Amino acid sequence: MRIKIINPNTTLSMTKNIQLAGQKFVSPDTEVFAVSPSTGPASIESYYDEYLAVPGVIEEILKGDKEEKIDAYVIACFGDPGLYAAREVTDKPVVGIAEAAITVSKFLAPNFSIVSVLDRSRKMSEEMVRMHGAEDRCKSIRSTGLSVLEFDRNLEKGLKALSEVSLKAVEEDGAESILLGCAGFVSFVDDLQERLGVPVLDGVSPAVKLAEILVSMGCRTSKFLTWGYPENKQIIGYENITSLQNTRV
Repeated sequence: MRIKIINPNTTLSMTKNIQLAGQKFVSPDTEVFAVSPSTGPASIESYYDEYLAVPGVIEEILKGDKEEKIDAYVIACFGDPGLYAAREVTDKPVVGIAEAAITVSKFLAPNFSIVSVLDRSRKMSEEMVRMHGAEDRCKSIRSTGLSVLEFDRNLEKGLKALSEVSLKAVEEDGAESILLGCAGFVSFVDDLQERLGVPVLDGVSPAVKLAEILVSMGCRTSKFLTWGYPENKQIIGYENITSLQNTRV
């Protein structure tokens, strides 16, 4: 089994940490590897960043189907950018890390809070929670005020900020589990779990494990209507994507 994790941003140090998190709990005979697209932003903290990242995600999935014999995909950004479009271009399972974290949290606690990056990202997190139908379980969405790249540059400062904000979510908002709202937070899970005393989920590990389960069950993405393959048409400026789509195998 081959599972491809796509980090939609282009910061390779983050991609390496995401790969380690993805490999943590899979079976020995499951190959997991992470990539960043050749195009896209260094981090994703706004609608602008997210929309610019999606074409690179789609290209990596088409490449995975055509050239790499991939069995399932994970989109490793907590906004799940391009998730539904990704499901249109492949019949392999595609799992978003926010969707996975929310799903797994339901087995562990009656509710959750999301702890994320910049204040401006809050609205995006609210829309993602609605997209996955989890408004009634979300106690709060809190931000650290730090950017994604600040966390990547200074792990100690990042852990301190996450600890403080997560503790407020537990003590003040009544959160009984914490979802880390950025794939770049994978390095902090164990420390936060110990400090907070409630379940802490990063999204990457649950997403990869869910992808592994779906493949082992022989599951495929429905191509009946909504997630059917896109119609072949000229898309100016995205020749790499359209050529991969037109030679889909």
